Amino acid sequence: MRCHVDDPILYLHRDDVPEYKKPGSVVRNSYFWALRSIADDARRFQHWAYDESVWIALGRLLISFAESGYLGDRETLLEFPPDAEIPEPLRGISTWAGEAAPW
Repeated sequence: MRCHVDDPILYLHRDDVPEYKKPGSVVRNSYFWALRSIADDARRFQHWAYDESVWIALGRLLISFAESGYLGDRETLLEFPPDAEIPEPLRGISTWAGEAAPW
């Protein structure tokens, strides 16, 4: 998921956050609600925002869903812009994007 940090807030790109689908997969819908529940701002068609105080929980949540085997890396790995510094609490579930992430 494309993301960036504007201290002390982490933003997930609105096109990369999971979608809730009523007749959809239980795992994907659980993932949607779990990510949404710890977000500071998770409005539809907006970037989702996470305060620094939940970054450890966010990391654990992403690792848990990644290890389940039901979701791919593109859905559970944070992609920072190539020139960005990845905050310590997010390093275990993050990488740098191959090119600058368009916002």
